[in-house]
Amino acid sequence: MEKRKSSISLLGMLITLGIVYGDIGTSPLYVMNSIIGNAGTMADAKPEYILGSVSLIFWTLMLITTIKYVLIAMKADNNSEGGIFALYALVRSQGKWLIIPALIGGSALLADGTLTPAVTVTSAIEGIKGQQFGNFIFSNHQSVVLIIVTVILLSIFIIQKFGTERIGRSFGPIMLVWFSFIGIAGLFNLVGNFEVLKALSPIYAIKVLFSPVNKVGIFILGSVFLATTGAEALYSDMGQVGKHNIYFTWPFVYTMLMLNYFGQAAWVISNYQNSQYNKLSGINPFYEMLPSDFKIFAIVIATLAAIIASQALITGSYTLVQEAIGLKILPRLRVKFPGKFESQLYIESVNWILCTITVSIVWIFGSSEHMEAAYGLAITLTMLMTTILLHQFLLMKKHRLFANIFMVFFLALEGLFLISSLVKFVHGGYITVIITLAILAVMVIWFFGNKRRDAYLSESENVCLLDYIPQLEKLSKDPGFPTYATNLVYMIKLGKDYTIKRSIIYSILDQAPKRAKVYWFITVNQTSAPYECNYTIDMMHTRNVVNVQLNLGFKKSQHVNIYIRQIINDLIKKHIIDDQTPTYSMVSNRHVGSFKFIIQNQQFQDLGAQEHMNGLDRLLIGGRLLLQNITISPSLWYGLEFSDVVEEKVPLFLGTQTDEYLAEKEIKNNVK
Repeated sequence: MEKRKSSISLLGMLITLGIVYGDIGTSPLYVMNSIIGNAGTMADAKPEYILGSVSLIFWTLMLITTIKYVLIAMKADNNSEGGIFALYALVRSQGKWLIIPALIGGSALLADGTLTPAVTVTSAIEGIKGQQFGNFIFSNHQSVVLIIVTVILLSIFIIQKFGTERIGRSFGPIMLVWFSFIGIAGLFNLVGNFEVLKALSPIYAIKVLFSPVNKVGIFILGSVFLATTGAEALYSDMGQVGKHNIYFTWPFVYTMLMLNYFGQAAWVISNYQNSQYNKLSGINPFYEMLPSDFKIFAIVIATLAAIIASQALITGSYTLVQEAIGLKILPRLRVKFPGKFESQLYIESVNWILCTITVSIVWIFGSSEHMEAAYGLAITLTMLMTTILLHQFLLMKKHRLFANIFMVFFLALEGLFLISSLVKFVHGGYITVIITLAILAVMVIWFFGNKRRDAYLSESENVCLLDYIPQLEKLSKDPGFPTYATNLVYMIKLGKDYTIKRSIIYSILDQAPKRAKVYWFITVNQTSAPYECNYTIDMMHTRNVVNVQLNLGFKKSQHVNIYIRQIINDLIKKHIIDDQTPTYSMVSNRHVGSFKFIIQNQQFQDLGAQEHMNGLDRLLIGGRLLLQNITISPSLWYGLEFSDVVEEKVPLFLGTQTDEYLAEKEIKNNVK
């Protein structure tokens, strides 16, 4: 797999426009609409209210998107990768407790991603209601809009498995046209009403929070926050395009966005007393401020931009899930790479779960206005958690004073946004909260289930591999047993002190002994570096018992069969292990013999019999085993579906269990 070039270039900046800014770039479709909805009707959207609102938008984008994410967060890159899980991987050595903000932030980000495609596409398509195409006037019925939105969303999800490389090439030019269009449209409405630019002063932002014209008080921040919901995605997508391309494109994007917001504000101030509008609610200034001749073009380009935004959120979800799998935060899922770039991936189960939830949200809420009422609640949690992790990063860099100032300021600011967004809970925000909690439950069970399982594996469950090497070497040469495989490969976790699960040695020696020419014990270590791929070999003073530590980055493919063949060929060439050239083969110059992979699957047993285990640990460990059994099998995860694999079922706790209450009652016919 290739990686995208991260160096700055005109092409790189064009690609950045198409990949990074879809979410934040489509915010003008619904932000001002939500703000007017808070006021009530157009007549209630007084100039003071609108000036304060657009000032809040400007300073929110400045403080959160520009300062926090572009200028600070992008410094916290993990080998050029960004996002909350990459950030966690970077700082996790600072404390075990940091997994908590990582889990909360990651689950909230995934949950919020289900609402973004729904609200952006619906907002774009709603502009078509009542529009005239020649002699045809489009229906005003919302059900028609919902059907069109559903068709578009289904189409987006269906094409994911084919890869989006070719389509992606057009994303950049389309988004360039989009940003240019919304900037020019805003400037067109701004001409003649430049007094709106007074809102650049933060005084207007502060005043409107306490002004009587603002009926919702600080809860207006819940609508304002919608303008910056794509900031977290901007940080997550850094690895695909490179931080410098974001540095050079963000000023253009920010300028175009603000021109459009100021243009919408100017239009509202000019028309809030207009009898045509002043009694109406649910007005979308984005479309209303455009000349009628441009509305059809605006609807088309807005729909394309919404599709691109949805595409970015979907692929971003794949990346987030893959990173979580690599960090053992989520169970293993099948990851495919339909394109030639490593960053282009597809996770089928995630795709269809997202599709089901997103389409359901469209029909549950019924309109973009109702969706906006629920939108953004979960993402405020993600931003708060990112702030906590960034604080640890800044401490790592020895910037203690700056780190503490950063922490206090952004926790206070984002905490205020969270409080203001809580009102959305009863208006539909509970749906994203439920989704967040469901994802969080899976993450908690998997991550802490692993931790608690490992904690309960007592010394009696582990043995030292070195103690059994003489038996393995003897078995390898014993002609009294048939050859089980030339290379017998166990996918295990071998500790630094050579500790190994008792069940592994039991599998080789105590069941029908498995004779092999070479015994391989392979440990796959997920590392914090996204694309790391290297290994270490420990022959343990033998020629046929091999400890392989395979170090793979959390974004690297897990196809072990490819790596192990390369490793064997290298060891044979260096005469570290004996030649394995088969007597018969259709492949010329083949020096590697047959393989058999052994994978052990832990299965449910009577956890209640483990009297030393408390109820919470039973829940975590039992839940972890359940997730293991309903997700991808280890053989598929390790890319061994076409290899000779034996999956052995073993109990969670191997060994002889005794019951202290069992007593002998009688023995009959005892022969002396």
